Amino acid sequence: QVQLVESGGGLVQAGGSLRLSCAASGFTFSSYNVAWFRQAPGKERDFVAAITSSGAPTLYADSVKGRFTISRDNAKNTLSLQMSSLKAEDTANYFCAANRFYSGRDPTRYNHWGQGTQVTVSS
Repeated sequence: QVQLVESGGGLVQAGGSLRLSCAASGFTFSSYNVAWFRQAPGKERDFVAAITSSGAPTLYADSVKGRFTISRDNAKNTLSLQMSSLKAEDTANYFCAANRFYSGRDPTRYNHWGQGTQVTVSS
């Protein structure tokens, strides 16, 4: 079955860096658009970044533009999110998501989700 498994979360100081990964299985990863979302306690799930099946173009939330980089390796069925200059407000549970035809900001349009990995940024 379709499976997305995130990893790489943890505790980091403000200004630091972290790299998240999402391992995909059970579907043709190279045919799917994929994205990262995040959700802080008591808040809605917010868009972070998205990448099309081919790797371009990419799309970023304004809050992370210039600090985060989304990438994918279709040969390894892996999605990544390189995060730098982390801020306390980046603290959240980060999810990867996939959709065959949609590559935008709306989380309701993604039909495959991982379980999330927690990122905590201490100030």
